[in-house]
Amino acid sequence: MKKFGTLFLGVLMANTLFAQQESPNYDEKSLFETLTKVEKKTDKFNLFLNMHAGFNANWLDGNFERGNFNVKQLRIEAKGNINDWIFYRYRQRLNRSNDGSGFLDNMPKSIDIASVGFKVTPKFSIIGGKMCTMYGGFEFDLNPIDIYEYSDMIEYMDNFLTGVNFIYDFTPAQQLAFQVVDGRNGSFESTYGNVRPGVEDTKLPLLYTLNWNGSFADGLVKTRWSASIMDQAKEKFMYYYAFGQELNLHPINTYFDVMYARQGLDRKGIMTDIINRDLDDRTAYTAMGAEYLSLVWHLNYRVAPKWNLFVKGMYETQGLYGYNEYREKGKYRTSWGYSGGVEFYPMTQNLHFFLAYVGRSYNFTDRAKSLGWENYNTSQLTTGFIYQLPLF
Repeated sequence: MKKFGTLFLGVLMANTLFAQQESPNYDEKSLFETLTKVEKKTDKFNLFLNMHAGFNANWLDGNFERGNFNVKQLRIEAKGNINDWIFYRYRQRLNRSNDGSGFLDNMPKSIDIASVGFKVTPKFSIIGGKMCTMYGGFEFDLNPIDIYEYSDMIEYMDNFLTGVNFIYDFTPAQQLAFQVVDGRNGSFESTYGNVRPGVEDTKLPLLYTLNWNGSFADGLVKTRWSASIMDQAKEKFMYYYAFGQELNLHPINTYFDVMYARQGLDRKGIMTDIINRDLDDRTAYTAMGAEYLSLVWHLNYRVAPKWNLFVKGMYETQGLYGYNEYREKGKYRTSWGYSGGVEFYPMTQNLHFFLAYVGRSYNFTDRAKSLGWENYNTSQLTTGFIYQLPLF
């Protein structure tokens, strides 16, 4: 399956401005209302089951590897407004371990969100608890069940952390947020692995993010930009920038995300794996000065009220900007992602069935090949359904 030659068919995703922060509401009646014939007249409790399941066929370098059924996403979610100024949200992954012991925030990674918000004024809100980080970019903010394949930038980051979020809506179309959360869920050792002698934990392992969300010309153009800094260790910091732009030309929707990270200690682990290929466990230290760039472009076209097409392209680079013993600075790997599919929405926009192709190609530079790496590519053909089932 050749790069960009097999792009086909897809989805017009339900892009709300703040999807991870606020789940979309659908006109569809809940399962409770359908079964009891009683109309739910309160917004204090809303319960959803988020599902992404199907059959996957996988290839490696053109050779068929495996075919199997898989429940990719299964999350239970509750949210509501207690009154005019108190609201809450809870979301937990049902197919991940619930063991919370040993975690910095004393919460298992299976819990994405467990937060309470207070609307202090009509324009100013405060949210506390475990929540989604306020990183920019439109793909990052989509409901995870709608994603067939994340970029490596998003796939290898910790997105749900505990802290506090301050949100100010200048206008209904312009929002500024400042968030402070724990920089990690677990211990220093479990997060960063085998660090070099002399690298010490910090006393304030926090992540600070400034986020701007904008909408212009009645939603024709939207933006999600952010700048973040994380205190990883003593004198080791992560800087992360994300700029998302979306254009809505119904029935066409497209977004383009640019993400860039400089990590004093390699948080994602990709560069650590690359430079340690020829080393044993005693000399394989966590990479320092890791650098990641990710570009994601997504085009959706609703060709009919119930049929959607999409194509998606990703370009990413991984390298080193700082000193690592025996490893020179520079780029080590370039990866490409290409996907497309067709989706059928029998119920307006919530439940949908899909047939999609996802391909990835990984190309290593000469400095990485000297460590034993070889270029490779993966392909997947997947079919199934995606549904945010309203239970109550």
